[in-house]
Amino acid sequence: MKRRTLGGTGISVSEFAFGAMMFGDMANNDVDEGVRIIHRALDAGINFVDTADIYSAGGSEEIVGKALKGRRDDVVLATKAHGSMGPDPNHGGTSRRWLVREVENSLRRLGTDHIDLYQMHRPDPATDIDETLGALTDLVRAGKVRAVGSSTFPAELIVEAQWVSERRGHVRFRTEQPPYSILARGVEAAVLPTTQKYGMGVLTWGPLSAGWLSGRYRSAEDLDPSTGGRTTIERHKFDISLPENARKLQAVTDLAKLADEAGLPLPHLALAFVRSHPAVTSVIIGPRTMDQLDSLLTGADVTLTPDVLDRIDEIVPPGTDLNPADNYYTPPALTNPALRRR
Repeated sequence: MKRRTLGGTGISVSEFAFGAMMFGDMANNDVDEGVRIIHRALDAGINFVDTADIYSAGGSEEIVGKALKGRRDDVVLATKAHGSMGPDPNHGGTSRRWLVREVENSLRRLGTDHIDLYQMHRPDPATDIDETLGALTDLVRAGKVRAVGSSTFPAELIVEAQWVSERRGHVRFRTEQPPYSILARGVEAAVLPTTQKYGMGVLTWGPLSAGWLSGRYRSAEDLDPSTGGRTTIERHKFDISLPENARKLQAVTDLAKLADEAGLPLPHLALAFVRSHPAVTSVIIGPRTMDQLDSLLTGADVTLTPDVLDRIDEIVPPGTDLNPADNYYTPPALTNPALRRR
């Protein structure tokens, strides 16, 4: 497994990161199997593990903690905070009050005394970024956290955070974790150039676009939104009657043909595409089973020729999100009418 340096941290991480979102009640709640899958990933050369407090209400962190016993020193461990962890509105967000408490909860669940990369899972419009960065600075100085980052932040908030850190003397976000796939290329327009400008590491999620690029979906019949226990938002993403999803299915059909011509499984084409962007440090893969992991690992060394990359650009133009909902973030000004009406 090849390594890259994570932004300006000096930390060496594998080109694939292991994403543990699928472990716990959200998907695979077999703890022993989860541990075996993580061990298999580590044995294959992956040294970067990413999870979040909100995944299975802490269950994913607990499984990761069990898997890393005796191997913690060899792993770069990342987790996230922001999502609601209970009915109390103060049990979530990125306030100092919550982060100081929640980092201790994550440390306990992970069975470690420090987190290598602590990421803010989403922007928090209710909290001044100065407040958040001040709290994160104290956590770094206390030795509980080594580096901090953002996840799914738009370019303008990445810039604001960098400016606030410089002016207030806070630690700065060293990484960004954006959604990025062939079908969701919106971050190419501003987010990825911004991370490059500030020397940030980039840890991408969703390279298979919620399974669209897994090779399973070849026709409308394969995309029944009522199956698979999908949430409301996931059903929206798979409802083929929506024009944006019809465009995705056509793109997947064309990409599958291109992958066949290139002699590659579609998932390997998808992963290699994300890794080919110069801003990207590591690509999160999130297997639910051992077979899925083994299949993805066989594509770790695939590279795409310029001709293939040009063909991908023809199918999905650079900077295009075929379904804007695939970025899982909409600015509050577009979702809250009170912010755009007197």
